Amino acid sequence: MSPAPFRLRLARGALLAALLACGAAHATEPGAPEACPRPAPGSPLPEPPALHSEHGVLRVDLTLRSARAADGTLRYCYLTPDGAQSPTLRLRPGDTLALRLHNGLAGRAPAQAQSAEQVCASGAMGEAVTNLHFHGLTVPPRCHEDEVLKTALAPGGVFEYRLRIPQDEPPGLYWYHPHIHGFSMQPLLGGASGALIVEGLERAIPELAGLPERVLVVRDQNLVHPQAPPARSEPVVAQILLDADGDAVNTHTGYGKPAKDLSVNFVPVPYPDYPPAQLTIRPGERQLWRVLNASALTYLHLALLYQASAQPLGLVALDGVPVNVSGPAAPHIAWSDHLGIPPGGRAEFIVTGPPAGGTALLMTRSVDTGANGDNDPNRALLTLTAAADAPAPAAVLPADPAPAAAPLRPWLGGVAPVRVRKLYFSEVQADPGNPASPVRYFITEQGHAPRPFDPEAAPDIVVHQGDVEDWIIENRTTELHAFHIHQVHFLLLEWFGLAVNEPFLRDTVNVPFYEPKMGSFPSVRLRMDFRDPDAVGTFVYHCHLLEHEDGGMMGTIRVDPAPAQAQPAPEPAGPRPTRP
Repeated sequence: MSPAPFRLRLARGALLAALLACGAAHATEPGAPEACPRPAPGSPLPEPPALHSEHGVLRVDLTLRSARAADGTLRYCYLTPDGAQSPTLRLRPGDTLALRLHNGLAGRAPAQAQSAEQVCASGAMGEAVTNLHFHGLTVPPRCHEDEVLKTALAPGGVFEYRLRIPQDEPPGLYWYHPHIHGFSMQPLLGGASGALIVEGLERAIPELAGLPERVLVVRDQNLVHPQAPPARSEPVVAQILLDADGDAVNTHTGYGKPAKDLSVNFVPVPYPDYPPAQLTIRPGERQLWRVLNASALTYLHLALLYQASAQPLGLVALDGVPVNVSGPAAPHIAWSDHLGIPPGGRAEFIVTGPPAGGTALLMTRSVDTGANGDNDPNRALLTLTAAADAPAPAAVLPADPAPAAAPLRPWLGGVAPVRVRKLYFSEVQADPGNPASPVRYFITEQGHAPRPFDPEAAPDIVVHQGDVEDWIIENRTTELHAFHIHQVHFLLLEWFGLAVNEPFLRDTVNVPFYEPKMGSFPSVRLRMDFRDPDAVGTFVYHCHLLEHEDGGMMGTIRVDPAPAQAQPAPEPAGPRPTRP
């Protein structure tokens, strides 16, 4: 299909954004309270406010706002009627989420209100329109539930999301954020994200019973001090190079200016000194930490250091799925001294506080993102101080949980795929003769020509509900990518040709970058699960570096209903013939 409809809709979205820009990114008036207030660097770590379902329903009102802060950064926030930011939504399997989303980006009502049908069919793109994606949940890709291709709420509008958490949804950490194609990165950089927890992880991992828990949301944002020299404590590195978008390119040293600043529960940890957020914990106390990487572009590589020594972290869930879902024999806890979390990924793990009077440092170690990747250097995130009078976390897991229910379907790793597909990431300079020109990004099925994502085009892939497929995702670029698909989880089978035996599922995975010295393009092999009836519909898969997604590195898949089973031929009318 011609890209003309896509360009037309993009132009209309850009026009709408331009007309409303003064409201969508307004500066806070002097003396007025900030629209999206944030703690100062080095502040005590706050806990996100939590909203719990009652009698099987969680009713939430959220208004998306944006404002220019005093430091020049553009902030976004989800606000409840009482002013709380980005609440953690806590539901049980089988519960209903009834969420009214208010688009407060323009600060005023539009000339004509949208009906719900118009929101569902809009397809508008621009900085001032919005919607919601419930990342990781297996809920239908239908309007009012988790549909992101057409659903677009205009400024001043109100739209209700109403979705049911499946009874068999794995317990763990999920999240919500806007998902307007072409305009998804800026709201995430501004802070438009929040956690969602499906309760019951202690039922799958009995060792968690009675543990206090914390939610840590790591976000990235544009550098507050982009011109500052590196801290004196850092080694001298080669001259920092910038890409076409002005971000620092990977130095391959573990140091140097990062592409983006980070924050933990909105406490900034800015370059160049990285003053960590502060947290007190009781000596030797074990806690469950639920960590969401809500970054638009930044990879995390977490380590907890006591006296410069990395401590064991007990991984119990990844991407909202307990690590033992392959069967009773699977280990309940996977111990490691470091955990990698791509943008959009989540990790839930057990930590142990330092001894009395001791301190520990949660840091993210450098991630090699490839020759054309952004710079993700070593940096501190959070200082833990052991104190007997440390306040207890607000949430504690039940001490006597009922056993988890048996899975409804056979373990994905034991199901043979009906077909194998190969997809690949690629990118080209818009003007090959100009290194500063924008980059065009693609994800393409083998046998088709690369093209940027077009929401008006026919689905790139069509499958049937009930199918299980193997997808080989190949990276033909010299930078790291993070593959993500909506509505379903997958099993990682191979990593760069090496067999992987993971007893859990994911919804986001890194695909290694290519280097010219390699004999072949690196790849991952994934077993894709389309068995759930809630996956029927059209949804997307993409790179979860949102600069890449916005630049075209996204495709669509349509899951059709399972073919009707063959019915026996009708018997002829009249009396049955008798046997001789």
